[in-house]
Amino acid sequence: MRELAKKVKLIKILGFKLFRVMNSLLGLALGISLFYQLAPFINRFVDIPAGYISPISIGYYLFGGLFSGLIFFLLAPLFFRFIKKTVERTENKLINVSTGDLVLVAMAFTVTLVIALLVSYFLHRIPVVGVLLAPLVSLFVVFTGVKFAWARRNDFSFLSSLFKRGSSEHENNGETYKILDTSTIIDGRIVDICKSGFLEGVIVVAGFVLAELQHIADSSDLLKRNRGRRGLDVLNTIQKDLIIPVKIDETDYDDLNGVDNKLIRLAKELRGKIITNDNNLYKVCRLQDVAVLSIGDLAHAVKPLVATGEEMLVQVVKEGKETGQGLAYLDDGTMIVVENGRSLIGDTISVVVTTILQTSSGRMIFARPAETPEEIAT
Repeated sequence: MRELAKKVKLIKILGFKLFRVMNSLLGLALGISLFYQLAPFINRFVDIPAGYISPISIGYYLFGGLFSGLIFFLLAPLFFRFIKKTVERTENKLINVSTGDLVLVAMAFTVTLVIALLVSYFLHRIPVVGVLLAPLVSLFVVFTGVKFAWARRNDFSFLSSLFKRGSSEHENNGETYKILDTSTIIDGRIVDICKSGFLEGVIVVAGFVLAELQHIADSSDLLKRNRGRRGLDVLNTIQKDLIIPVKIDETDYDDLNGVDNKLIRLAKELRGKIITNDNNLYKVCRLQDVAVLSIGDLAHAVKPLVATGEEMLVQVVKEGKETGQGLAYLDDGTMIVVENGRSLIGDTISVVVTTILQTSSGRMIFARPAETPEEIAT
């Protein structure tokens, strides 16, 4: 495998160098051609008769060609990266556009372009201003026609049905898909999240994610093997015990390397959201405009605002159910049960959090006064 990787890397390096050499030769040819065209004007300043080829004029040609070739040689890497990024960005944008919409835009562009050519034919007959008006009016007609067709694309929904057969593999039929990655399955908290009812739609488990879990479960490393088996148990629980529908998608992408890249491609085709606990995958999804839900962000959002042992100021407003208890409330409505706080009703005191309980009806905080009632009284 290492030898094959070295050969592939060597081929890439040679291909890139060949690309730079071709750019240099192109620059050399363009430079010579450019300076050949400029030669008559340059010769006027050095008093060389027209048609006379002098060593000076030959020097102009060579200098211009070599200089232009050098510029192209230096700019070749930037040009190559720009083309590559542009193609990738265009592909990422177009992959979320339905085939019917693409066909509609192409048809609208073709029709409006024909109309624009007919209009420009007559505009060219107008003296002087016709040459200027023709391209401007043509651009206006094409732009307006395509924009109008796109705004009324719902009226051309029949185009989507013509291409439904070609895209039926990932037709979402109005469903919302939540695609699980390997880290989320191994983490296991997705089971409780699904049981809580906060997720809706269809849970999607990709075949290549399942294969990665099986590979981890078969690892010789004990820790990895236990994590892989835990992930398989979590998947089994999701399929059997949850009401939310689960779909195993067997689609694979042989042209892509890495499970993360395949997940992003699948999410784009399904127009779904990736659920992950992997911070790196989360960042890549955000960069590529792929909808992503982070288990870590969810845990951070629902974590307690206060911690055990923390001290805070509260106002005891009424007595509690148990003897000696007083009740206070946070700004968000969370109830604080203050031990020995009944005698402190109406006072603002400092309390120390002793226990935090999370129940189905909300959060409850138990606290005790930082000072005893006798110390407060004195």
